[in-house]
Amino acid sequence: MSLNKCTNIFLMLLPTTTKINIIKEPTSSAWLTQALANLETILLDHSHCERKAAGVALNFLFRYPSYQDLVRQLTAIAREELEHFELVNQWLERLNIPLTALKPPPYGALLKEQVKPQEPERLLDSLLISALIEARSHERLGLLAQFCPDPELASFYRGLMACEARHYGIYWLLANHYFDKDRVRVRLDELAVVESQILAHLHHEPRIHS
Repeated sequence: MSLNKCTNIFLMLLPTTTKINIIKEPTSSAWLTQALANLETILLDHSHCERKAAGVALNFLFRYPSYQDLVRQLTAIAREELEHFELVNQWLERLNIPLTALKPPPYGALLKEQVKPQEPERLLDSLLISALIEARSHERLGLLAQFCPDPELASFYRGLMACEARHYGIYWLLANHYFDKDRVRVRLDELAVVESQILAHLHHEPRIHS
């Protein structure tokens, strides 16, 4: 079965709730409380997250230009992440929130430390970490969609969460396309444990991945 056909089947089976099976531990109520009390900062950080997500997809294209299926799928993701970046920036303008720099939380850097330096392990780990980040984004945007006091902003988050789920699925499918499924399952389980451990202690600054 082709990767494109697998992707289409996955999209038909996307979850409609905030539960993502590859995540080991759900987001804590402490994060939601922190996020709702700092929605402007969360929205600004969301802008940075969309920009970084586009950069991650583009970096795959530069590092693995001969991987045809990867290039096709991640070109589309990079384009969509940049579209989301623009949409979030429109919200920032609407709310008069300056597009300024934010110090990133340790989440991304700590996950990147788990990537094995040698190929093909580097590709596998990079795909699975990207899947985990997108899955966590899906979960947290879903929480914001459910609990955000501004109905219009909540609707905006609801619209984006499905995209995050699709992106997580594409990274996961690419890993299974290029690597043995049992190998993917074992490594994903290992990385998912680390991902949840990183988030076990709430970061003191409100962020999407704090």
